[in-house]
Amino acid sequence: MNRQSCISSSSILLCLYGLLFSSQAAALDMRGHAKLQATSVDIPADSLLQQAGADPADDGSVELRLNLGDRDGGWQWQADYQLLARQGDRLELQRQFPALDFGAAAIPDDETRLFDLTHRISEGDDRVVAHRLDRLYLGYSNAKMVVKFGRQAVSWGNGLIYNPVDFFNPFDPAAIDTEYKTGDDMLYSQYLFDSGADLQGLWVGRRNDRGEVGREVSSLALKLHEFVPAGEYDLLLAEHYDARIAAVGGVFDAGGAVWRGDAMLTDSGGETFSSAVLNGSYSWVAWSHNLSASIEYFYNGFGIDDGNYGPAALADNPELVARIRRGELFTLAKDYLAATATLELTPLWQLTATLFANLNDDSRLLQLFARHDVEQDLQLLLAANLPTGSDGSEFGGIDSGIDGKPLSTGASLFAQLAWYF
Repeated sequence: MNRQSCISSSSILLCLYGLLFSSQAAALDMRGHAKLQATSVDIPADSLLQQAGADPADDGSVELRLNLGDRDGGWQWQADYQLLARQGDRLELQRQFPALDFGAAAIPDDETRLFDLTHRISEGDDRVVAHRLDRLYLGYSNAKMVVKFGRQAVSWGNGLIYNPVDFFNPFDPAAIDTEYKTGDDMLYSQYLFDSGADLQGLWVGRRNDRGEVGREVSSLALKLHEFVPAGEYDLLLAEHYDARIAAVGGVFDAGGAVWRGDAMLTDSGGETFSSAVLNGSYSWVAWSHNLSASIEYFYNGFGIDDGNYGPAALADNPELVARIRRGELFTLAKDYLAATATLELTPLWQLTATLFANLNDDSRLLQLFARHDVEQDLQLLLAANLPTGSDGSEFGGIDSGIDGKPLSTGASLFAQLAWYF
């Protein structure tokens, strides 16, 4: 798409300079973080990805985020700036295999968003430096309503690991850093009822391949959240791209555990697809430590149930492929079971183990994750991902179309050090 950026590198910096040094700077809410991150991914000897010449695939990144905001009476504004630098093998892999996801190795772009608020400062085969505005909105609120326009984020749905109702820039179920969702350009509103219920509505504007804002690529949604004696429930109606969506979900207590779930119907391309998620969470004290666990079942109505994810099978499932390319889905099969447990060794050190299981091809991913608050403003994240499965399976490596050369990756290690200010 040949669309000129709405802002340039210099205009981003001038905007931030004006905000920081204006006469109202003393009233600004200013905070942020700096993150250093390193990842290493093993590439199996028979993987087609070996042709990229990187085994293991190592890369690192630096992120600086500055969040600025202010409120005056009912009015408020927010502007969150990001400076991103990434270098490594996964960027090269993503260029050679653009249909695959390599842990969001690339910088987010605004090609289809309403406003282009991202500028690439420099770029090479295995490196990229960019800065962008991940939040930029103006809002008004009173005791009954909230209205916000601009780049912001919204999260809906009751899934803990898989979340089919959260189709606005959801996180990968195996994502490790989930502190900030990527923002979308939208008009958002919320009305609060005296009962405590609320009605939310939004319009997300997007651009098509010609750079024009069109209904066929935009979203319009309404969600009612209501409390009942046994818990709470949600009702959702949406028009998302060329699909119409209806969903119902809820949260309730039973047997000392918290149960959540959603059921969703999607009418797209003359077909109706059903998706659902159900999970339960329980917390207790074991060995004098806090322990919490959850188990979740996910039914992906767009998925493939026979374990065949080769090029021909994917071509026969365009609705699935479209949602994966848009970053709305991260799964290929229909049935998944996930279980996670977190042990609080100390109030500042938590260990989490999560198992993702594809029930249609018997492949699995085990993730081990540690979060340690080293100091008041310093946090360390460590993780290991261990996939298992036969060639052709989702976690073992899907069929590339070349005999004996699956698109597989092996174990991976992740480390991140974050400083907050």
